[in-house]
Amino acid sequence: MRVPSRLRPRSLAGQLFAVQAVLIAAVVAGYALFTYVSDRSQAEEAGRRQAMAVAATVADAPSVRAAIHTSDPTERLQPYATQVQRHAGVDFVTIMTRDGIRWTHPDPDRIGEHFLGHIEKAQNGESFTETYTGTLGPSVRAVVPIMEDDEVIGLVSAGIRVQAISDRVQEQVTALVGVAAGALALGGLGTYVVNARLRRHTHNMNAAELSNMHDYHQAALHAVREGLLMLDGQYRVALINDGARELLGVTDDVVGRSVADLGLPAPLTGALLSSEPRVDEVLLTDERVLVVNTSPVSGGQRRGAVVTLRDVTELQSLTGELDSERGFTQALRSQAHEAANRLHTVVSLIELGRSDEAIDFATAELELAQALTDQVVAAVSEPVLAALLLGKAAQANERGVELVVSEDSRIDDGLLPESLPARDLVTVLGNLIDNAVDAAQGSVGARVTVTAYTDDEADAEGPTDGSVLVLRVSDTGAGVDPALAEAVFERGFSTKPSGPGGRGLGLALVRQTARRHEGTLTVSEAAGGGAQFEVRLPLGTSGTHRTGRAAQAAPTAQAVRAPRATVAGGDDV
Repeated sequence: MRVPSRLRPRSLAGQLFAVQAVLIAAVVAGYALFTYVSDRSQAEEAGRRQAMAVAATVADAPSVRAAIHTSDPTERLQPYATQVQRHAGVDFVTIMTRDGIRWTHPDPDRIGEHFLGHIEKAQNGESFTETYTGTLGPSVRAVVPIMEDDEVIGLVSAGIRVQAISDRVQEQVTALVGVAAGALALGGLGTYVVNARLRRHTHNMNAAELSNMHDYHQAALHAVREGLLMLDGQYRVALINDGARELLGVTDDVVGRSVADLGLPAPLTGALLSSEPRVDEVLLTDERVLVVNTSPVSGGQRRGAVVTLRDVTELQSLTGELDSERGFTQALRSQAHEAANRLHTVVSLIELGRSDEAIDFATAELELAQALTDQVVAAVSEPVLAALLLGKAAQANERGVELVVSEDSRIDDGLLPESLPARDLVTVLGNLIDNAVDAAQGSVGARVTVTAYTDDEADAEGPTDGSVLVLRVSDTGAGVDPALAEAVFERGFSTKPSGPGGRGLGLALVRQTARRHEGTLTVSEAAGGGAQFEVRLPLGTSGTHRTGRAAQAAPTAQAVRAPRATVAGGDDV
């Protein structure tokens, strides 16, 4: 439930605006006060210097000294003092006797009175300044002695009223206040514009809400098992969660790096770099089958993309097993139909009175089926592979292709380690046989040959290094162009028309499974023409396995006819 606006704390943008407005106001007010005090002090100092200069100039004037020696100094000095006062910009110029009796004054009625102020220093021949309240009010004044033959014969005082200095400062302060108000208004406007933009970006949330959203965001990223990858407008990683790191096999810090530099498979990199959205696209890495969804993030311009990754490796395997079971069911139905036909034949022979022929017919069918089953089981006693071969034999026979198991094959029950699960064997061998049957169908003497055995590999020194499982499937089809020897293993490559579910996944899954078990998958030309695919899967160090037969000449083979079966995934090349 959203908190009512009256009870909610101010948004982060609002708080920042208030802080910035107060800060700007405080700075401007502080600067104005400092400027006022500084200007007033400077104005007073300037007044002191001006008064001192005027007083010193008057004291040094020869006419002033000459007038002092007359019988009535005021007659000559008063007009002179008035003229100097007017031109020098001071408020008064007072010329007095050594004892401080005025000869001149702005107010003629004050002439002859005693000077109000300190004159002791000047009487001793020293010039000085002071602030004193006289007949004109508080003033900044200078007192300078009039010297003649090293004797003080009179004094001169020039001064400026404090009110006049304040008036000068007031004019400057008025201008300063105007500038400060303008600066405050401009700063407030700029702050408002910036914070309005910030308010849009933070969705008018306060600091607590943003903090909570960040905490929930981080918790969700680490809790979601699916991979989440966010890219910016330059296809650089802006965010990646733990699930995406695991699914992509990324261990280093990749934030800020381009997707093209992550070392991902080319199809997956192409999907991430695509500007078009991808919906449930199946892509393969070295160890996983991923479902990728991409959604561009736009707001007038491309801002990046959100990518979700789901691991369907286990689901793909389970789907393959389910399709295999369905294939076995279809094969059993087909065999049941053929058995019914044979049973009708036997019944008809008995009705015709040919009992001996009916017995011979039924016995021959039973012996053939049992003999061929025994041959497969004797060569490959591993239950999963044996069942797969019998089912694929039935499926191939229905399509006019003879499936044979080489006599060179030999895999005992219990030989394969737990690290090589049955579903991976179904994926590898099932897809290879389905592709071979597709390639051989319609060819002259259509045949698919399967060879499965274990081989003890030896290093250059000779001792046993480890055993491998070799699964080899060859056909009598058109073969694989050497120029396409690597492309056939890429997801999406197919020489057959695309079906509703797409093509080009089977061989890619085979190679992925081989890589996951540190094995290899190769393609070459078969001895009788066509293509030959070979998978070699390490089984671990052992010296008890049957030695390899790969170096033998073209192995003999036995045709196999068994109940029909199928597995998923054989829909690519």
